[in-house]
Amino acid sequence: MTISNHQYNHLVPQTLRENLNFRRELLQAAAGSPETQAELWKMCNRDIFFYINAFGYTLDPRLEPAARPFILYPFQEEAIDAMVESIETGHDLAMVKSRDMGASWLSTTVFAWYWHFKPLKSLLLVSRKEGLVDSPGNSASLFSKIDFFLEHLPGWLVPNYTRTKLRLTNDDNGSAITGESTTGDVARGDRKTCIALDEFASVENGGQVLAATADATNSRWFISTPKGSGNVFYDIVHSKRTKTLEFHWTQDPRKNSGLEYGPDGKPTSPWYRKEVQRRTHPVEIAQELDLDFAGSEYLFFPQEVLEKANANIKPPLRCVSVEHDQSGRLLSVSTHPKAPLQLWVELDERNNPPLDCDYVVGADIAAGTGSSNSVATVVRRKDGEKVAEFCSANMRPDQFARAVVAICRMFRGKSETGAYLIWEANGPGRIFGDVVMEIGYGHVYYRRNEKSISSKTSDIPGWYSTKEEKIALLGNYRRLLSNGKFINRSREALKECLEYVFTQAGGVVHSRSRNGLDPSGAKDNHGDRVIADSLAAKLIETAPAPMIKEAKQSEYGSLAHRRESRKNSRKKAKQW
Repeated sequence: MTISNHQYNHLVPQTLRENLNFRRELLQAAAGSPETQAELWKMCNRDIFFYINAFGYTLDPRLEPAARPFILYPFQEEAIDAMVESIETGHDLAMVKSRDMGASWLSTTVFAWYWHFKPLKSLLLVSRKEGLVDSPGNSASLFSKIDFFLEHLPGWLVPNYTRTKLRLTNDDNGSAITGESTTGDVARGDRKTCIALDEFASVENGGQVLAATADATNSRWFISTPKGSGNVFYDIVHSKRTKTLEFHWTQDPRKNSGLEYGPDGKPTSPWYRKEVQRRTHPVEIAQELDLDFAGSEYLFFPQEVLEKANANIKPPLRCVSVEHDQSGRLLSVSTHPKAPLQLWVELDERNNPPLDCDYVVGADIAAGTGSSNSVATVVRRKDGEKVAEFCSANMRPDQFARAVVAICRMFRGKSETGAYLIWEANGPGRIFGDVVMEIGYGHVYYRRNEKSISSKTSDIPGWYSTKEEKIALLGNYRRLLSNGKFINRSREALKECLEYVFTQAGGVVHSRSRNGLDPSGAKDNHGDRVIADSLAAKLIETAPAPMIKEAKQSEYGSLAHRRESRKNSRKKAKQW
């Protein structure tokens, strides 16, 4: 077919009264005239715009009558052109929308047209819940829109069809529209002409859905209002690899009457101001009206705090690899632009950082499978400046432990004992802690009873995360960022802060860990830099244990080393 083919649409009046009169005349001319009916069928087949503007109806229960002639606005016609092009040329399409812009009606109507006139098409409607796809009596469900559209077409135009739950089959040409909810296996192993994914920003397993649908079709429509930056929809819209349409309220003639722009360049109108008054929170306004990704989620780290912190961002002075033995003994330091340890301090001729101060190190440990990062953050304790960041997605916890101990010894400070080390002991962190204790690195954080008045130190190494402890940890980091007592040089680390959001239950979650683009291998999906930074921040105002110079280590593999290892293993078993 020819894309953007408006063969007959110019015949259809666009004003409501004239459009209704035109429709009435068409129906009168077609009544009892198979020839006229056949000609109108051909015209609808050739021109989707004529099909909609001359015969289509939508439903708006807020109005009287609720059934409204579907008369396309220019921005809606442009959107349909893009949808048709997406199917015909085989590429994905993202649609970012303000609320109540008719995007769902457009996508379902385009599906109805293909189902109606194009043989053997297989079209899939997807939303986050099955009830939003097909639910009897729910006018908001996607299938209900198609049902309503077909019910209001003249009978002679409607093909023979079979309607069952989550399926609409054209018995005359074999085309079908089906529906599913957004599970991780949606459309997997199937073949579809097009897949429309509604409210995609709210899908928690967006990465899995993206992977499952990739081989099922060449044409996917990702449709949603914004919902923060920590989700796949944000990635798609900002990837520059996917064509994106914006359905902004300023394009709608019903809403842009009296349009003007404030001193900040932000558009407003009488309709917009009324809508703002009806909404209770800036997040809702950002999401439903403004297409503002940054403002459309309840961020744990306020934007004003991050804007202040961003002023401290600097590119690293150099990137280095740290060579070490099995005991975490530092052997050498070499510079390479892609090395995992980024430095914001100069090294001397012996590759030593400044040793006239003390350092703290926070570590967040991943499994080393590529799904998330293991991160170590080095902070100069006297002024809270982050001076180094180590990041790797493919190191096992035991390997990472030896690397971190070597980094701690590199940043040994003025006491030469090594940096004071804290790590998250949950999950892979237990393996990390076992290795640290087996090595015999002693300058580490021991768990405290934070609820106790004395906050007494236990004999269990590492920091253990609970819901309450995590909120407190992140809250302390937020406070230090806000008052300038933690100076973060890392752009990526501060970017991850934007992805920590409040849940409805009052908890804090890293949104990208739920909505990652590739959960099997996304190397920046889980906010690991933030946790490492927060752990280091915890030590800035916490007096570390007395810095006693480490006892001289026996050579790895020697008899003395084996004796020390057995001793440390017995001690470790008691501690855990």
